[in-house]
Parts: sequence; C-alpha cells; structure tokens
Amino acid sequence: MPNPLPAHIAIIMDGNGRWAQKRNLPRSVGHKKGVNRAKEIVEFSAENSTIEYLTLYAFSIENWNRPFKEVSFLMTLINDAIDNELDSLVENGIKLSFLGVEKNLDKKILKKMKKAEEMTKNGSNLVLNVAFNYSGRLEILSAVKEIIKDGLKPEDLNEMTFSKYLYTREIPDPDLLIRTSGEFRISNYLLWQIAYSEIYITDTLWPDFTVDNFKEALNDYKKRDRRFGGIE
Repeated sequence: MPNPLPAHIAIIMDGNGRWAQKRNLPRSVGHKKGVNRAKEIVEFSAENSTIEYLTLYAFSIENWNRPFKEVSFLMTLINDAIDNELDSLVENGIKLSFLGVEKNLDKKILKKMKKAEEMTKNGSNLVLNVAFNYSGRLEILSAVKEIIKDGLKPEDLNEMTFSKYLYTREIPDPDLLIRTSGEFRISNYLLWQIAYSEIYITDTLWPDFTVDNFKEALNDYKKRDRRFGGIE
C-alpha cells in the first residue's frame, strides 16, 4: 500500500549560486530566483491539506564564511522577503516560524522576524519553518545546556523529553527530506529530527525546482517502504 503524502517536508534549497554561474550571472541573481521558487513551493504546500509542515533551509551558521558582499545580500534578501510576503502569508493562513540563533543578526531583521511570527501565529493551513542562522549541532548543544539548567536527572531524560528542547519542539519529525543540486550530504541540518526521514536527492538546482519537480518527489515518497528499523 502506498504511503500517504508526507505531513512534514524539509528542504535543503541548494544550487542558487551554481545556477547563476552557469548563466554567467551574479550569484545574487540565483538567490533572487531561489526566493521566487520557494514562494511557489510554499503556496502549493499551503493549498495541499495533507502537508502540514514545511521546513526550508535558508541560511546556515557556516554561511557566514561566504564573502561579505554575498552575506550582506542574503540579509537584504530575507529582509525584503518578509516585507513582500508577510501579507500573503497572513491571507493564506501560513504560520511562519524561524529556527536558529539570534547571534550576529541585525536587530532590525530580528525585529521583523518576530513581528512576522506574531502576525502569522494564527495560520492554520501550513506551518512554514525557515531555518535561518541555523546549525543542527548548535541546536543539539543548546538543548543539552537547557536540560542541564533545568536540572533534569538522567533517569528523567528520554527521546521525547529531549525533543521538547529543540527548536522544532511540538513539531513532528520530517517525513521527507529533499535536497536539490545533487549533493549527497545533509549539511548540518536537522540532525536529530531526520533520523528516519526518507531522503530524496535531485540534480536539479533549486531555482529550476518547479512545483512539478516537487510533485515528483512526493510521488517517489509514496513508493517508499517506511519500516523504521522493523520488517514487514
């Protein structure tokens, strides 16, 4: 029997820079194109009643190592994306949540992020998580520190309790992880949460990843035999 559509989909949106370079364009053009593509995938997901959560990897802690000009552009891009899409998110019932740390982020951007989260908090069609200034290892380390601060005893700690200290608390683990651009790595993304996620890798660069490509990934997921370590 085929699997139902995944309730939670996580995506590593990779390949913006390479998409632009292949066309002899500035990397910034690829990033802009990538935002437009993300908008299409979000809108499709919000219209699909089966998909409840969509988590997009937008900016990692390691991305600060990129050239200053590119990082500055990416910060401007997230700032503009919030300005341009906030009304649409509210109208379409999409609840926005940012996963990551505040360190090194401009106070104006942080203020906009918090405002966007507040304005969309009642959205019920889709929960859109944007991993921004994010690190999977740092998320786990942060959880451990909070557990120590709360004074939990070893015998009181289990997987369910630990999960409540993650950025994704109260959100089910991803059923499906999609990575574009053909890279076979998870890039420090949702390290705890994707333990049993189905993984779909495509050579398509993110700016070329259309809704039809997204549907192909969903159809492939339907064919998977999810055993979670067991057998038929």
